Amino acid sequence: MLQAWHLAVPPFIRIHHQRLHISLWLSGDALPERVMLRYENDNEETPIAMRRHEGSAPAGVVEWRGAIDLQSGQPRRRYSFKLLWADRQRWFTPQGLRDYPPARLEQFAIDAPDEGPQWVQDQVFYQIFPDRFARSASRSAQQDEVYYHHAAGHDIIRRDWAEPLTAQAGGSTFYGGDLNGICEKLPYLKALGVTALYLNPVFTAPSVHKYDTEDYRSVDPRFGGDEALLRLRRETREQGMRLVLDGVFNHSGDSHPWFDRAGASPQGASQNPASPYRDWFSFSPQGEPLSWLGHAHLPKLDYRSPSLVEEIYGGESSIVRHWLREPWGMDGWRLDVAHMLGEGGGAGNNLRHVAGITQAAKAVNPEAYVVGEHFGDARQWLQADAEDAAMNYRGFTFPVWGFLANTDISYDPQQIDARTCIEWMENYRAGLSHQQQLRMFNQLDSHDTARFKSLLGKDVARLPLAVVWLFCWPGVPCIYYGDEVGLDGNNDPFCRKPFPWDEAQQDSDLLALYQRMAQLRRQSRALRHGGCAVVYARGDVVVFVRVWGDERILVAINRGAAQQVTLADAPLLPEGDWRRLLGEASREGMQLRLPEISVSLWQC
Repeated sequence: MLQAWHLAVPPFIRIHHQRLHISLWLSGDALPERVMLRYENDNEETPIAMRRHEGSAPAGVVEWRGAIDLQSGQPRRRYSFKLLWADRQRWFTPQGLRDYPPARLEQFAIDAPDEGPQWVQDQVFYQIFPDRFARSASRSAQQDEVYYHHAAGHDIIRRDWAEPLTAQAGGSTFYGGDLNGICEKLPYLKALGVTALYLNPVFTAPSVHKYDTEDYRSVDPRFGGDEALLRLRRETREQGMRLVLDGVFNHSGDSHPWFDRAGASPQGASQNPASPYRDWFSFSPQGEPLSWLGHAHLPKLDYRSPSLVEEIYGGESSIVRHWLREPWGMDGWRLDVAHMLGEGGGAGNNLRHVAGITQAAKAVNPEAYVVGEHFGDARQWLQADAEDAAMNYRGFTFPVWGFLANTDISYDPQQIDARTCIEWMENYRAGLSHQQQLRMFNQLDSHDTARFKSLLGKDVARLPLAVVWLFCWPGVPCIYYGDEVGLDGNNDPFCRKPFPWDEAQQDSDLLALYQRMAQLRRQSRALRHGGCAVVYARGDVVVFVRVWGDERILVAINRGAAQQVTLADAPLLPEGDWRRLLGEASREGMQLRLPEISVSLWQC
């Protein structure tokens, strides 16, 4: 049987003298007579003859080599392999061998040069919903003032940290977490292994979630105001941590002075057709404002307006640029519902405006990280380089949910086996360059979903499997605050419970696992930069290997009963000293004995 191996990392690629040298490994009885490297030079298919090379590949493997000139062509180098016999041909792609040429966007891809932010793949992110993470000791009485929340139609509710969260007034219930509280907990985050923070919105807004922005240029006083964010920026830098903000540019809040539903100012677009901000929003022919998904307090911004574009991202002093400049110096933006912002009350010309936001960020800081929120397929934006990465719901979160928790994003039942799960994940990865895969924002859950622990239900013993998967799959892992100590919760608002700082309420074993995985990732180039090959996916078991140069990390996940699996002989799994890093499984050659509901790691 013919077998083929290639990953877009060493030892299969190397750059030397402005040429990208590419290797393909083959084994089997009926090897091809010729191999062509199908490469796209300025989007034109260009065949390059590969040469058979002896002596450097593992025993029993034939190596073919070819090279791409990096002095011409587009930075994203797409390629696949055409295997030729006297009377037939086959093709090798990221999804394996096939009998017909791959689609353009389903080939191997490597960015050379790589113009994306170089720091991202080395991070462990931590997502914080500010009101629910930590309340500072220095919090002022003014920060706890009760006010009338117009969208809810009543005063906000202020609760003590230990009070249980209820379904009552989810957007209007405050626990008093703030930015100074985050500062005070940086030592905890450092010990956890966190190196980067992503904060849900911090700008002035009346709700607890703050996706109804009232002022894009000031930090909410209940979070401590501008001074608290400056302190957090200063102290995260001292700890070597990155800091990414949430950009809500699809809609504003209806209390923003631009819109001003209450009519407090004659300049508000809501009630004044002559307002200078009128074309910043969309209105029906009857004069009714168009809102996001029918939420009246979230009027849609309309990017047909040149002056709105100037204010949000186009101008030198735009909002996007302002927070990336000093003294703020933020490291990037997470773009809320990135796929929905656009013109005319919808997503008209969306790609152009998302790309414009990214370009504006890069103009201030070429290393800024722009990550879009997409619950659906984000590859259209990524393949166009409109953003650096996406929240990887479609390519990581949802397949893992389906395999371990038997549910989908609609919380409908979903029963998939290992083969289906991996086909899903591999199909999604195939549309991205290697560097884009490494920068994808991987999460088990977020403020917009139920906690993964709660999704598991009676299968909660599978939780450690998902944690290890999060840290080992290509992409940058992000921990949603509290997941590491076993915080549970169904969908909003229960996924936004206050962090349980009482250690008696924490799962210490789970916390130790998170710390261990962050440490292993920090120590392993293969986990941070390596390629990924699935070597077994059947029934209840997934086994994959991360590869960088001579380093290998083997990950075995078994969601079911104890069993023994036999891996196929593969040069990616060389003979040698395989040291077990985690778990209780045993390995003898290609035989793995996997305990019930277990995950194990080995390094070679």
